[in-house]
Amino acid sequence: MLATMAAALLALSSTITPNSWPQNPPPDKIIIDVATVNGTGCPPDTAAVSVSADNTAFTVTYSQYTAQVGVGAQPTDFRKNCQIGLRVHVPQGFTYGIASADYRGFGHLEKGAYGVERANYYFQGNSPTAYATHRLDGFYDNDWQFSDSTDIDAIIYEPCGQERNLNINTELRAYAGTSDPKATTSFLTMDSTDGSVQTVYHFAWKTCPGTR
Repeated sequence: MLATMAAALLALSSTITPNSWPQNPPPDKIIIDVATVNGTGCPPDTAAVSVSADNTAFTVTYSQYTAQVGVGAQPTDFRKNCQIGLRVHVPQGFTYGIASADYRGFGHLEKGAYGVERANYYFQGNSPTAYATHRLDGFYDNDWQFSDSTDIDAIIYEPCGQERNLNINTELRAYAGTSDPKATTSFLTMDSTDGSVQTVYHFAWKTCPGTR
């Protein structure tokens, strides 16, 4: 079972200013509970969540998240996905949104093959954000990193005074393309040789109306 993660916050508070990220977290701690974990890319006990020491970000770590095609792959292995539902407990008077996200992994794609990483997130009861999609083309054999950022005016915040699950959807796909899947294997992973690759989501904070 995934454990509840918590961390102390730095003692600062602020409100949003135009054209800048809300940089400073509230003065009290936040706690993140993992409510649900579903998907072929995150079987039970293979994903974990932790909060940064200054509470400006949280990290999702995967250990068995690989999409592959070709020799040794099953027909359904070309696509893997994971949806994580998080319950984020924030101090009274504050709310939060996701300002940006950094995704990391490793890929081996034969010449002619390609891989796709895409992700979105939404609060329970709200419409999902549009998927941000990234593509890698073979030949490729290296670490990869993609970053998605939201304009300050477009950040979606959890409604003040309500506690809703934050749902994070990620997906990896590996396609043979013009490569020969009978003689080669191509894969894209959010896993590494040491068993963990971190996906980092950065908080944007906002004070709620009536909060001093």
